[in-house]
Amino acid sequence: MSQVPDFTDTELWVVRTTVNERYGRDVPVDLVDTEIRLRPGAKELTTCPAVYWDAGRAHFIIVKTGETRYRCQFYYRLHEMFGTGTDEYEDLGDCVLTLLQVQADHEARMQQENAQ
Repeated sequence: MSQVPDFTDTELWVVRTTVNERYGRDVPVDLVDTEIRLRPGAKELTTCPAVYWDAGRAHFIIVKTGETRYRCQFYYRLHEMFGTGTDEYEDLGDCVLTLLQVQADHEARMQQENAQ
């Protein structure tokens, strides 16, 4: 059994609302479980709840690591994984907004590079 609590209805509302506002449409957000190391150097993996969605070629995940602790990343393929530069967030709204902004900035840079 996970020692990390599940996402609350309020937390899910924050994620879904922010994602839907970003894309201007309903984007399915799925609840999933993932195993991660909660502490650097830890040998044991902890099962943690997470939310996952995809948009275009990008895939997004936010992992809940504590009562109000979140980690996030987006990726395209296994070898194309990106974070936000912040290891963990205490505010879910900041986590979602930053993740979406960093990914949008990444997409803009990639389009600009491909246009040159």
